[in-house]
Amino acid sequence: MSSGEASPWMTDADTDHHLKESFMGRAGEIQPEPMFDPHSIRADFPALAREVRPGVPLIYLDNAATSLKPWPVIRAVQAYDVDFPANVHRGLHTLSEEATAAYEGARGKIARFLNASSDSEIIFTRGTTDSINLVALSWGRATLRQGDEILLSAMEHHANLVPWQMLAQEKGVVIRYAELAPDRTLDLDSFDRQINERTKLVAITAMSNVLGTIVPIQEITRRARSAGAVLLVDAAQAVPHQRIDVRALDVDFLAFSGHKMCGPTGIGVLYGRQALLDQMPPVIGGGDMVTHVDRAGAEWNELPWKFEAGTPPIAQAIGLGAAVDYLSQFPWDQVVALHHSLVRRAEALLSAIGGIHLLTPPNQVNGGVISFTVDRVHPHDLAQILDRSGVAIRAGQHCAMPLHQTLGLAATARASFYLYNKHEDVDVLAEMLQNAQKVFHRR
Repeated sequence: MSSGEASPWMTDADTDHHLKESFMGRAGEIQPEPMFDPHSIRADFPALAREVRPGVPLIYLDNAATSLKPWPVIRAVQAYDVDFPANVHRGLHTLSEEATAAYEGARGKIARFLNASSDSEIIFTRGTTDSINLVALSWGRATLRQGDEILLSAMEHHANLVPWQMLAQEKGVVIRYAELAPDRTLDLDSFDRQINERTKLVAITAMSNVLGTIVPIQEITRRARSAGAVLLVDAAQAVPHQRIDVRALDVDFLAFSGHKMCGPTGIGVLYGRQALLDQMPPVIGGGDMVTHVDRAGAEWNELPWKFEAGTPPIAQAIGLGAAVDYLSQFPWDQVVALHHSLVRRAEALLSAIGGIHLLTPPNQVNGGVISFTVDRVHPHDLAQILDRSGVAIRAGQHCAMPLHQTLGLAATARASFYLYNKHEDVDVLAEMLQNAQKVFHRR
């Protein structure tokens, strides 16, 4: 597979063909909305009903940073706080038993959502960053030796970069990077030049939080296996937008956050292959991660609790379970098609405006992100003036400074879509960008 082909892990071939035929269209053509109707669920998200200032409704296009929360998730967290606000695992009273059942029930929902082999392969963390740091501090410290190599890509989020840089400084490990192709997809030829017999870990994003680029994970898995390397996938952007099957992808580790998929903040997941997790030492001590403690030492608990020291994020995990339930009710191929159609509409409208430069890979299936620059307008100024019209976008380097250095840009503006966004949101974005140009170019 070439670097420009659509990733096979996204959808099956028939669905992918349907998406290209129905929603890509001819260059510059605006396509109609797909069958999934975002209007039908917008009432589930109370934030969408507010005005950011009198008479100015919210148009939320910052979903790659964090998504909005629907009522079922809000109520699930509230139910814990109101009805059974107890600690888990250790209590023998009714409230603790109810809390434990809800907490562990959420773990089971996530295991099924990812098609994990066992609930024990699901570790609750504080988020994607925490999950990747856990692997670095446990597996990395125990496994890697001086001269070993880690292979990343040029578009990694800091969460999948800084932990490995810290480990490299500590252990004398070498970090290598697969570069971008000219169309800003992953250059698989560059990947092949960097991977070798010294590569012990491939750690790569499944979807760029800046470019929306989707990485062909199945191809990456095949290459990692051929080199004998372990594979970690940063799926913070992918899990909210695609159906992920960890067994079909054959990944060793996969990390994501709840708050980007309608769940609460402060909760994330590390999926790990059980054989690897069994071998890994815990990195934080105390609480449920032990079964016996005396003055001489301690005995570690079984998976997954070996890695969940102290009081866990109980309410947040329950909320994430509710988010999985909420998302699972929808025909996901149609939701994916909506995301693609929103990006295509944005590409068509914004590319027709002079002075706007799109960074999204052209003619690619995209995960719901479009980044751009505007001539003579700093992205921070752009975000502030759009906010006056209720349009919430992100501006800056998006925790991906090396990628921006590769692109030769100090900062970018980013609009990112989710299942409650509608085509009218894109239309307002385009209109407000034109208005912003007029404001700044008068100066």
